[in-house]
Amino acid sequence: MNSKIIIRIVIVIILSISILFPNKSLADWAYAFVVWDDYVYVITDEQVDEVDKEIGHVTKYSDREGTYSGNFSNVYPKGTKYYSIQGINSEEAIAIQEDDGTYIQATRDGEYARNKDGIDNVITLAFIGAILLVITSIVRTNYYGKRREG
Repeated sequence: MNSKIIIRIVIVIILSISILFPNKSLADWAYAFVVWDDYVYVITDEQVDEVDKEIGHVTKYSDREGTYSGNFSNVYPKGTKYYSIQGINSEEAIAIQEDDGTYIQATRDGEYARNKDGIDNVITLAFIGAILLVITSIVRTNYYGKRREG
């Protein structure tokens, strides 16, 4: 293989890696939230004094915008506990335990629109397939071009 082909392949690989594994967040979240029982709860500034019982915890944390399954948060680390609030229906608000042992209220905003069909995985696989086709095309063009010359 000549150096032009190697440079093309390296460029395709570098661009692919930078797209698949970005160094920074692709986008900022609009607000801080947790997901519990397939619903988004927006974090407020309101302190909660009377919690009832533990109802769940964060199972996945990410600061990168995307869709995730489980009790997801874009602010709180995995393991952060959720509690019901005395006198308030959990369909309206829940309490999130802070690191210092206090509780902050999170108000229900709506259903979490997570990726239930695995579309992200399909797109990623299609992208990888397209990259492989480009690399194969570059190599084949080079191979058959050299055969015609020689």
